[in-house]
Amino acid sequence: MNKPTRKRDWQLLYSFIVFIVLASLDNAAAGVLPPLYAIISRNLGANDAALGGVTAVYLIIVALSAIYWGYRGDRTKRKPLLFYGTLLWGAAMIFTAMSLTFTQFLIFQMVTAVGVGGISSVGFSVVSDIIPVPRRGMALSLWSISQGIGAAGGALLAGTLGALNWRLPFLVIAGLGFLFAILYLFTREPQRGQSQPELTAVFARGGHYNYRIRRRDIRQILRQRSTFWLLWQSFFYSLAFGSTLWVPRWAIARVQAEGYDLSTATIVGNLFITVFSVGAFFAIAAGYIGDHWQRHNPKGRVYLGLIGLFGAMPFFILLFFTPLKGVEIPVDGNFLALVTAVFLNLFTNPWVIFAFLVAFAAIALQSTDPPNWAAMITDVNLPEHRGTVIGISRLFRAVGNALSVGAAGFLITSLAADYPSPDNYAITLAAFQFLVIPAGFCYYKVSQNIVKDRTAVTNTLKARAETAVSP
Repeated sequence: MNKPTRKRDWQLLYSFIVFIVLASLDNAAAGVLPPLYAIISRNLGANDAALGGVTAVYLIIVALSAIYWGYRGDRTKRKPLLFYGTLLWGAAMIFTAMSLTFTQFLIFQMVTAVGVGGISSVGFSVVSDIIPVPRRGMALSLWSISQGIGAAGGALLAGTLGALNWRLPFLVIAGLGFLFAILYLFTREPQRGQSQPELTAVFARGGHYNYRIRRRDIRQILRQRSTFWLLWQSFFYSLAFGSTLWVPRWAIARVQAEGYDLSTATIVGNLFITVFSVGAFFAIAAGYIGDHWQRHNPKGRVYLGLIGLFGAMPFFILLFFTPLKGVEIPVDGNFLALVTAVFLNLFTNPWVIFAFLVAFAAIALQSTDPPNWAAMITDVNLPEHRGTVIGISRLFRAVGNALSVGAAGFLITSLAADYPSPDNYAITLAAFQFLVIPAGFCYYKVSQNIVKDRTAVTNTLKARAETAVSP
């Protein structure tokens, strides 16, 4: 390997790492709120339903802004968009932390959402141009894990620093956002389409892929059958799993049911959720399996997604009805003492051990979906369409998430009279799992179209490569 090639590879690796971290931070910005519902509601005079509404509106605004950012990124240089988007949501997080009223809190969270939308769509477009097609599933598994880690990290900050002062997690995440915005200035933006094998010869001779999205292309994107069903699959997936934003609140309620106060339960409940979420790392294996299966069967990713969806459902339902009996936590213990107690329970308390194993199986199976879904929608769309289509998918996901979070919050509140906490949380979360069934049907429809649609993209790129003009 010559020095220019080695330098270029290191530049791409650095860019990929920075994008992965940025993707985790935008999810941390969203994940920090649900674990703090109880504390913020007490401080700002709002109830759980109102704060659930904030999350729902936040998700919708992220999606709408993602469409705009994605479309602009498919037409222009993507680096400036990502930089200014990061500065925007970082500044808004600082103002969120300074909010003195619920109205101020709502406004600054909405501004945060506008900036976060850029990372989700434009960042995805850039990553799809960095990673070669044969390793696309593996790389996108890291992208999806980073989002899970970000959400878990936001929840952990909320449950630790936030239990002492709910404003601190917002300031920490904003600070990290500014740091990586600066690091992002040193990244190398890949050329659009450079990861496509059909265009290798074009770039080898110094040519460029000059195609950009046009407004009329959006209709073409939405009419393609694989993309159509993948978008609806993402809606029903979000409708089923969006409600899991209430899982930290479920865990807190489980700990409170053992007689602990809200502050202690907030820390301990979120620590349990963080530990229970390690199954998400199975996404790396799922990405590899998807790449391997895809090479041997053109429908391999779809089949893997179906297995993961239907396999996870019974484990999630079982988890939500599992109590955390006999949890032993030191009263008035410091944070280190609480962390130690949580890990001791993980090895000595049979109820906690059982809950961990069930959660691991549920989340590991669920984690097969995001990287393989992302690889599929990348494969069936042209390079200049990918930022826009991911932006559109964020709208489908946001509507699903918003309906799920909002409806779950309403149902939790409605059930509270007849089914006191934590039973109201368990019943609600379990009910939403049955929405996995229509998500699976959408994958069945994808399986009927994906081979044809992927071939059409390949043929288009080959034709464009033959007519491309070199410098």
